Amino acid sequence: QAQLEESGGGLVQPGDSLRLSCVASGFTPDDYAIAWFRRAPGKEREEILCISGGHTMTYYTDTVKGRFFISRDNAKNTVYLQMNSLKPEDTAVYYCAKELHYYCSGPQAEYDFWGRGTQVTVSS
Repeated sequence: QAQLEESGGGLVQPGDSLRLSCVASGFTPDDYAIAWFRRAPGKEREEILCISGGHTMTYYTDTVKGRFFISRDNAKNTVYLQMNSLKPEDTAVYYCAKELHYYCSGPQAEYDFWGRGTQVTVSS
């Protein structure tokens, strides 16, 4: 059974950085694209970044371009979300999800496994 587990969330101040981790088990992570999503209070879930099995990064929202970066260490079965220059509007629960395919499929992407999420709160 495939599983994903996020960690690294917390309470930070505006301008701070934070790195989230998504640890995969039960499947070979380098065979699949992994994406990060977030759900802010009162808002719909938003897909923010995706990384293919071959380490190609794809942004799905302009609001994080240049501030957030995704990477993966397949030897550690881990995908990271590096978040810099955090803003209060980045406050959300962050989730990682496994896509059905090797490449990031964009709006047509389908995901079969999700983590439970980790809370990120940006506040002064």
